[in-house]
Amino acid sequence: MTERRSGKSVSRIKTGSFERRLSLTKAGLFAGTRMASHMATNWFSSKDTREQRHKAMLSSQARFLVDELGRLKGSVVKIGQVMALYGEHFLPEEVTEALHTLEDQTTSLEWPAIERVLKAEIGADRLAELEVDPEPIGAASLGQVHRAVRRSDGLELVLKVQYPGVADAVDSDLNAVAQLLKVARLVSFGPEFNDWLEEVRQMMHREVDYRLEARTTEKFRQMLADDPRFIVPRVLPEYSTDHIIASTYEHGHSVGSQEVRELSLERRSALGKAALELFFRELFVWGEIQTDPNFGNYRIRIAGEAGEEPDYDRIVLLDFGAVQSYSREFLDPVIQMIRASYESDLEQVIDGGVKLRFMSYDWPQEVLEKFGQVCMSVLEPLARGQGQWPDYAVNSHGQYRWKQSDLPSRVARQAARSAISRYFRVPPKEFVFLNRKLIGVYTFVAVMHSEFNGEPLLRRYLYGEDPTNPDASSTTQITKA
Repeated sequence: MTERRSGKSVSRIKTGSFERRLSLTKAGLFAGTRMASHMATNWFSSKDTREQRHKAMLSSQARFLVDELGRLKGSVVKIGQVMALYGEHFLPEEVTEALHTLEDQTTSLEWPAIERVLKAEIGADRLAELEVDPEPIGAASLGQVHRAVRRSDGLELVLKVQYPGVADAVDSDLNAVAQLLKVARLVSFGPEFNDWLEEVRQMMHREVDYRLEARTTEKFRQMLADDPRFIVPRVLPEYSTDHIIASTYEHGHSVGSQEVRELSLERRSALGKAALELFFRELFVWGEIQTDPNFGNYRIRIAGEAGEEPDYDRIVLLDFGAVQSYSREFLDPVIQMIRASYESDLEQVIDGGVKLRFMSYDWPQEVLEKFGQVCMSVLEPLARGQGQWPDYAVNSHGQYRWKQSDLPSRVARQAARSAISRYFRVPPKEFVFLNRKLIGVYTFVAVMHSEFNGEPLLRRYLYGEDPTNPDASSTTQITKA
């Protein structure tokens, strides 16, 4: 959930199914007419000119439709955001680029509308126990967050309030957006697209299930209760409902803040290690992963501030609406690929990719090997040796420099050079979100400007505790301020 920009708010959201479908249908028909006209007038142009004009038209269409989706807010915007994440395999590049701009939508709902929701959900008497700040501290596509103070004891809390009608509109909104893409001639329907659409539908229903999110938040709080490096808000059930999550307010600085940047290298590296190990625990131990690594879901609590007793920095974890549970059927091949990459076993990396159904033994052997090598290169910061590390990615102490390594760009260039895109299959949805999480963790560590080798941590989770290596038990290695 992003911080709200001041001055951008609306008094209501179009929640009526007919009203929203009418808006989307009108937009789709208009876009479809524009596309038909474009195709008719573009027919007699040269091939190169036709391609350039078609790409320009796709961009124009996509921007127009994104503007329409943004005006409706609610689940329509979230659907667009999810499509941007997973739609690259089904939608033109111009469409996914435009859909990504929906992530910047931060319009909030005005206080009188939110106050009506609060009274209807928890009751006027219960609401009177709280002094709620009418100005939201965060706004997103499905809801917004307000700070509050309990009058009886001064407890600081936050109320995550779902926009009215959003949960009920998920199915009709998704169907309307799909029809919009079809009418605007931006997508071709087929079995793979329909399957993908159903995955988006299931994700959306999880996103609006605030009871599930509240339970998941508490579950993660319990699982991390013995790890002082992390803070998870405590859910307050007395103020929580199907459409409201109340939890303790946990202060902290944004990941990219000046205060965090000014921490010493040792402290920033400790925070990076903590984030990496949390991912390993999710993957190797729990099988449950928070797949939305948006930096708005993290805060850094700096040691010594606001009367803090601990003398070390901690990560505040927020928003557990995107937690995915993974089966062993999926996790085992993933872990096989990680272990094989660590052991430089290209054959087993390929075998894991085939088991995950985004590689095939029908491919030419050269393509399989190149794809396997791309997968292995992702584990560069976790490798046993430094022989493959670029000089600029290593500091004077032999530690990996996550920011300076430019690993994501190098992997992308390697993949492009390998020409594997002609063979690449649509990966299972689980892999898409796991990959998103991995990129998010790497980015977090890089933004911290951390410098450390991840190999001891990975080895610990691949093979178990190594009592001869003092770095293996990093949960006990908390860097003090």
